[in-house]
Amino acid sequence: MFKRAVIILALVAVVALPFMLRSKQAPQQHTDDTIVVITPHNEAIRTEYTRGFARWYRERTGRTVLIDWRVIGGTSDITRFLESEYAAAFRNYWTGKLSKPWSAEIQAGFGNARLPADAPAVVREAREAFLASEVSCGIDLFYGGGSYDFIRQADAGRIVAVPLLAKHPDWFRDEVIPQAYSGETYWDRKGLWYGNVLSTYGILYNRDSIQRLGLAHPPVRWDDLKDPRLLGEIGLADPTKSSSIAKAFENMIQQKIQGRRAALGASLEKGLPAGDEARAVREGWIAGLQLIQLIGANARYFTDSSQKPPIDVAQGDCAVGIAIDFYGRAQAEVTEERGKGEPRLVFVTPRGGTVSSVDPIALLRGARNREPAEAFMEYTLSMEGQKLWNFKPGTPGGPERFALRRLPVRRDFYAHAEWKPYRSDPDALPFDDQEHLVYQSAWTGGLFREMAFVIRIMTLDTRDELKEAWQQCIRAGLPADAMGVLGDLSLVSYDRMAEIKRRLDSKDKVDEIRLAKELAAQFRRQYQRAAELARAQKR
Repeated sequence: MFKRAVIILALVAVVALPFMLRSKQAPQQHTDDTIVVITPHNEAIRTEYTRGFARWYRERTGRTVLIDWRVIGGTSDITRFLESEYAAAFRNYWTGKLSKPWSAEIQAGFGNARLPADAPAVVREAREAFLASEVSCGIDLFYGGGSYDFIRQADAGRIVAVPLLAKHPDWFRDEVIPQAYSGETYWDRKGLWYGNVLSTYGILYNRDSIQRLGLAHPPVRWDDLKDPRLLGEIGLADPTKSSSIAKAFENMIQQKIQGRRAALGASLEKGLPAGDEARAVREGWIAGLQLIQLIGANARYFTDSSQKPPIDVAQGDCAVGIAIDFYGRAQAEVTEERGKGEPRLVFVTPRGGTVSSVDPIALLRGARNREPAEAFMEYTLSMEGQKLWNFKPGTPGGPERFALRRLPVRRDFYAHAEWKPYRSDPDALPFDDQEHLVYQSAWTGGLFREMAFVIRIMTLDTRDELKEAWQQCIRAGLPADAMGVLGDLSLVSYDRMAEIKRRLDSKDKVDEIRLAKELAAQFRRQYQRAAELARAQKR
């Protein structure tokens, strides 16, 4: 009995000890208001906007506010979550409050802004009922991600208008926040979403690694990333998981199309005949995918998180990574603070190879905390909120702890010369860049999802065969016949994308799986053939 008592006491002590030793924490502070925000933004952004908004909100309302951040992954994960939550919520509303039967057609149609003319009446009724409802997913705001994702949410009816356009008409002028710039849309004309910070895409490289590889110059253009000496040295994210890396890939294709247009005689002042324009798009599409294919062949890995490559470049695990600007700049800053002398990490924006797109914010349908949520949207677009993006920590009006290293969307922010000493990136003037890429939505905007899918198939799903073919081609001196087979992308030509889009849009998700298998099998055979031809050159 004594031994048993000792054992029991010991077990009790083991369980109780962590509770006895834990530090005393202050009880959770009561707040007057709460907003629930789903976001892909990192901890630094969440921390600074929590502090800044609480201060701003109290000064204007006399009330305290808590932001309940929901972080489930990247923008693609958030999109899937919202689709699922609204489907479940609307089904409960449709079958419960409206007492109507549910069906697969209603499931597919209530969130479809482009119902076909022959859609059943009950599906149209469901669509109208959803748009008139206050069905909620339990979250107030969607904050961060690309405009493509917000346009999709707006089309589905999951976000609703906020009247900032009427409340602050002086903000939404070309001199402050233009409606569009360089082909990119910066806010929705109906007030469904508002861009509040700019994003560009570029290359982060490690100087030590570039020297180790014997490169004469560091990679500063997208085309530099297909250099055979970078084999196994590039960190990439899966474009179907990261909308930022997908946008970077789209920029590469857009730049190739613009290059083909210029070669055919187009300019900013002079366009092309319709036939030549179509030719430039088709040829540029293939050239862009061929570049991405070789960048994928040089990849060390594909990750689900766009935050991983910059970290690995800093550690020397990769020589180069493709990154959104603020991840690249922030990682370079952290490394610079730890070292001395010349910066070891450098982030560059390829000249003429990237656009300045926006990360928007929007109010979700059925938001339960609408008033403070709208106030948060207003704060992010106010000059107080904009300063947090690029002011240094500790500067007047700046963040307290973290340098966010992002570029505000407000054009008038850059007109304040007296703020230059406070800024993390004082020389960054996104609205003065004369070498930016002018985005043409008509070329690739309608194929964004399909483009990411195709890139995943030809680089990630067939990674082993692609890498082997590329290695064999390198060893054989890049023979023309083998490289021709490797770069034959007729399977995913611009003309064939219409059929790929149709199958990806199918109500039956099995169609997407079948398509992925079919394309992957054909690419594997093609890559194996390229490897065989390259090996034959060495004999």
